[in-house]
Amino acid sequence: MTVDDVLLQRLDEMVRLLAIIAKRGTRQSELILELGQQGLSPTRIAQLLGTSPNAVSVTLHKMRKTRKGKG
Repeated sequence: MTVDDVLLQRLDEMVRLLAIIAKRGTRQSELILELGQQGLSPTRIAQLLGTSPNAVSVTLHKMRKTRKGKG
């Protein structure tokens, strides 16, 4: 992967993040779930939001479990 590819990937992630934030005044847990559904890894989500990958993983698990129970 070239430097340009990495930069384009990061730019794409930031655009998706901004679009999600603009869509709603979300809680961090909702944002984490949305970013996870967009294919970002817990590590990358944690970097974007300034939290730990473990906290992101736990939140993803809880949110998915809650969503599964409602469906």
